[in-house]
Amino acid sequence: MEVILADNLGFCYGVKRAIQLAEDSAVPGQVTNTLGPIIHNPQMVAKLAENGVGTVNSLDEVKGGTIIIRSHGVGPAIYERIEAMGLNMVDATCPHVRKAQSSAKMLADEGYQVVIIGEKHHPEVRSIIEWAGEGAVAIETEEEAEALPRYGKLGVVAQTTFSVSKFKQIAERLIDKSNDIKYLRTICTATDQRQSSAIKLAGEVDLMLVIGGKNSANTTRLAQLCSDKCKTYHIETADELRDEWFDKIKKIGITAGASTPDWIIKEVYKKCQKK
Repeated sequence: MEVILADNLGFCYGVKRAIQLAEDSAVPGQVTNTLGPIIHNPQMVAKLAENGVGTVNSLDEVKGGTIIIRSHGVGPAIYERIEAMGLNMVDATCPHVRKAQSSAKMLADEGYQVVIIGEKHHPEVRSIIEWAGEGAVAIETEEEAEALPRYGKLGVVAQTTFSVSKFKQIAERLIDKSNDIKYLRTICTATDQRQSSAIKLAGEVDLMLVIGGKNSANTTRLAQLCSDKCKTYHIETADELRDEWFDKIKKIGITAGASTPDWIIKEVYKKCQKK
């Protein structure tokens, strides 16, 4: 049985940076927390907790110490509150997310109706909305795009990990919504590369394994894209592998989301080689 790794998989720059910042912030005897899971990977979050970096879901839970802004980013009101509370802040917002936030704010400041193409309940999208102001709208389907009214000026940005092909399909439905449309591409290049290499590999194998948190949007999207090409399983760890999956399988492809640690990928790869 042949096991092939995708050309682009696992930690992206933004996630590596966030994890490094979190690890560097752990100081013995000092309380350090991330505001929400720093990335969408339960195993990495648990490892950080073992090393002294906990997780809180709200600033109401914080009494002092260091608070880390997770890779998905937050809105301006959170920064203001952290400053007012006198907390030590470490900003681990992904630079690409920061670009999307800045782009949305710029469009809003220029008088454009801001539309974010992405998962409206995802923390990154919520943070972009907060930077764009109360009038911003998030959509994630072509039907939602069709339902929008016409605007005088329309500015469009995207969730950094959104599907490139899906973004194009939705964006096409916005063409008739204004005579003045400005598209600012905010999908991360690494996301594009990861999706492209996963799709290519899925077309060459009998089975794809997509590794990453079940709560990870970009990993779930990889699994969806691969499932269009071949049998695909979305797993978090090697413990989820089942012998029956590999019956009559000659080639296995492996990819992983942007928040999947290398050690988990290696464990899955080694276990597959023994099949």
